[in-house]
Amino acid sequence: MAAAVRGAKQRLRAELKQRLRALSAEERRRQSHLLTQKVLAHPQYQRARRVSVFLSMPDEVDTAAIVHDIFQQGKVCFIPRYQRGSSHMDMVQLASPDELAVLPRTSWNILQPGEEEVREEALSTGGLDLIFMPGLGFDTQGHRLGRGKGYYDAFLRRCLDQQPSAPYTLALAFREQLCPCVPVDEGDMQVDEVLYDQDPAAPIC
Repeated sequence: MAAAVRGAKQRLRAELKQRLRALSAEERRRQSHLLTQKVLAHPQYQRARRVSVFLSMPDEVDTAAIVHDIFQQGKVCFIPRYQRGSSHMDMVQLASPDELAVLPRTSWNILQPGEEEVREEALSTGGLDLIFMPGLGFDTQGHRLGRGKGYYDAFLRRCLDQQPSAPYTLALAFREQLCPCVPVDEGDMQVDEVLYDQDPAAPIC
């Protein structure tokens, strides 16, 4: 069964990467803008004080405007810092949106602070209220297909162990990332909600 799930995930990842490559830059901008408006109006975002947000890669929903709004609203912003060679990830504080222009890129083309930098870490200083979730694919039941490294699943389990209440998890997805059913196993963590363009004129793939 585990091998069958792994195979199904690999096939779906390949399909989703192909869909994302076919998505035009203009359409990525359109959907990213729409989802940003949904986020800013979302009650979970409005009430959250400590927020984790991923710094998007080119094939992900653009989160730059969300990062800027977090600071405008006086919230505390945390971003992922991945440890290569393991499934460990911390959420460390971003001091200012101006840092987006100077953060180094990893070999995966992800912006993140260097491992040697000392920064406030979310789980050791009060936890998180809201986590924005990246991923390759999602279904409307909250199942998520990541990129295969398990960083967010491991981090969410740490949240459940170390926080008195679980953070709300909100996935941001292009419509092309929506699937009828995402294959999962016992180690996969479900997200609370998936935000996407719900225009009925654009059917889910």
